[in-house]
Amino acid sequence: MTADKQGCGYATDSPYVELAVEIFAMLADATRVRIILALKDSGELSVNHLADIVDKSPAAVSQHLAKLRLARIVSTRQEGQRVFYRLENEHASRLVADAISQAEHSLGGTPRHHHTDREPV
Repeated sequence: MTADKQGCGYATDSPYVELAVEIFAMLADATRVRIILALKDSGELSVNHLADIVDKSPAAVSQHLAKLRLARIVSTRQEGQRVFYRLENEHASRLVADAISQAEHSLGGTPRHHHTDREPV
């Protein structure tokens, strides 16, 4: 049974723990979280469009995207001179959604994500 846990990475001695911490560190930035939310909602966006959405300069957004790309959280597609960014997979957006749900709990009361009439995250 222990071998099964190690194979999937959920054991306390998993070699993935340190990498998971690096992912959390990468996501510990409000601009990067906003970029991930924008890409989750839109699928694929250019730097300029992302900059408009997150209200940051294109240069700042580009630097954040470069870090997210190195971490393999986002990937790119080039069309002529324009580069479009998209999430590499659904895991980063799920981490962000879970973090926002946890943040909602810290406000007290019944969090929005527990309402039956809510929109999906």
